[in-house]
Amino acid sequence: MTTFKKKFSLISAATAGLLLVAGSAQASPMQIGNLTSQPVGHYEFCQQVPLECNPITGKSAPGRLTQDTWRKMVQVNATINRAIAPRTDKEMWGIEELWSYPLKYGDCEDYVLLKRYELIKAGFSPSNLLITVVLQPNGEGHAVLTVRTDKGDFILDNLVGEVLDWRDTRYRYLKRQASEHAGRWVSIIDERTTVAHNF
Repeated sequence: MTTFKKKFSLISAATAGLLLVAGSAQASPMQIGNLTSQPVGHYEFCQQVPLECNPITGKSAPGRLTQDTWRKMVQVNATINRAIAPRTDKEMWGIEELWSYPLKYGDCEDYVLLKRYELIKAGFSPSNLLITVVLQPNGEGHAVLTVRTDKGDFILDNLVGEVLDWRDTRYRYLKRQASEHAGRWVSIIDERTTVAHNF
């Protein structure tokens, strides 16, 4: 596929996705519970990069979903998924868990950290970019990035090419960063009776 066709395809997908979102039913954000434990890997990451784990000042309301913000979400998700090759921490560092910004290789939380960083640079509020821990259908843990918007919560995922409404994913949601403090975590009350299996 030519570069032009790739760009056109990306823009078309972004526009189509936004039209679908804009025409959807009432926004349904995740239901948040109480403060809960911070993942060990994130705690250690905070010791290395404390500025990424501070209280979040400024706007705490979900961000407004526009054509521009939707396109940016789709573009960042696709670009980083293509640029970073999957590797486990054991393969890269010889240890089970190490959260870091990836250069060429990374595992799920590394993808999330880089996507969060790029979207903050693009003007998204940190309070709306939340590292989220989920369970995959096979029972394994996984990390994704939740983007809070006035049209609901959307998921950026290194295992899935599309940006999806959290309700349309195949995961069970466990916990995520608190929107008012990047170093604190809250539980997620996932009461969906069915989980999407269209992957």
